Amino acid sequence: MVYPWSPGNSSSDLTDAAAARLPNPSALRYLWAERRTSTMAIDQSGVWRFRDVFPILDDANKAVTLREGNTPLYDLPRNAKALGLDFLLAKHQGMNPTGSFKDCGMTSALSVARERGFEWVACASTGNTSAAMAAYAARAGLRSIVFIPEGKIAWGKLSQSMDYGALTVQLRTDFDGCVRVLTDLVKRFPIYLLNSVNPYRLEGQKTPAFEIAEQLDWQVPEHIVVPGGNLANSAALGKGFLEMHHLGLINKVPVISVIQAQGANPLYRWFTDSNRIMKPVEANTRATAIRIGNPASWRKSAAIIEKLGGWCEQVSEQEIALAKAQIGAEGIGCEPASAVTLAGLKKLVAAGRVQPEERVVLILTGHTLKDSAYTIDYHRDELFTDAERAQLSPEQAAEHAALRKPPIVLDPDTDTVIRTLEAHMALQPA
Repeated sequence: MVYPWSPGNSSSDLTDAAAARLPNPSALRYLWAERRTSTMAIDQSGVWRFRDVFPILDDANKAVTLREGNTPLYDLPRNAKALGLDFLLAKHQGMNPTGSFKDCGMTSALSVARERGFEWVACASTGNTSAAMAAYAARAGLRSIVFIPEGKIAWGKLSQSMDYGALTVQLRTDFDGCVRVLTDLVKRFPIYLLNSVNPYRLEGQKTPAFEIAEQLDWQVPEHIVVPGGNLANSAALGKGFLEMHHLGLINKVPVISVIQAQGANPLYRWFTDSNRIMKPVEANTRATAIRIGNPASWRKSAAIIEKLGGWCEQVSEQEIALAKAQIGAEGIGCEPASAVTLAGLKKLVAAGRVQPEERVVLILTGHTLKDSAYTIDYHRDELFTDAERAQLSPEQAAEHAALRKPPIVLDPDTDTVIRTLEAHMALQPA
């Protein structure tokens, strides 16, 4: 979506009357803060509170909302210290109503679908999109269809779409195969497509950028690190920061870097390919939310990375698991796909691309309970294959061992319990 305040539209290109109608940054800051005190659902939404910068509805008061957004910005002091950074923060989008960042885009796109009179909506999903779409469709009184790859989705996510009443269809293919079927389907039936190619999704997904700036008193961090799956999120956040800069709400834009799993890394390969040819891959990673081999929004994401001076990195399954446990050790859980941000940040710091004094914000896209089986397997030391264990150095193996907290099974004998507890209390904390 392009507005008068979009990057590339300078006030000198507008008529005097049009330029005079551009939103005033000071007035916007005051208005957005004032709305936080309102009892109206639209104002309590951390997405629709910023509706002035995405006027996509004829009547914004009819927006479909579950009071999404307003997610916390946590500090990560232990991980900051380990990396030698002064400031490390995590914007936890997993604290949205259905547990992922997808709610921010779904509230905007689903609202457009209802306003336009659609009865059916549909998406292909690795899990989080399906949960968000099903919830918002139920809220709006619309009917929803979810296409998911059979056996390649965390059950916690699948349970959400079923609970919210979606017609759930498992196809014997991968995510990209689901997208192909759905694309054909919407050409034949009046079904509104709600995958990330929908431009209204990006309008909602840009609002965490506004929240981050507001939460930091309009002082922009130097670096934003985003997980890379279908790649719309990084494009949306970049759009948000660029629009804020053009409006005069902020005086600079952050670097945005994208991190992909090594087993689902088409954008990383594109950046490292001297011919710059996008080659889809057969995605294979336990981080199911980013198990996408042919991302729909790669061009937008690549453009944002290059425009804002960022990088694209890849991380292994072992690095993802370690980073997830390290985030969890700070009392802030996240799903595996979110943890690629910390794993990738380590590489950016080691390469000198992030300086100690720079403020870094990790975007955590999903809640830890989205994939509880992954967490349980990790702490029981049942996550890695023998081949993956063999790739760990002794130092890396020791790091994992120190973070694992498997349950202890004891007989119901008080003396046995006391001896065990005393042994653990004598250990030095990690």
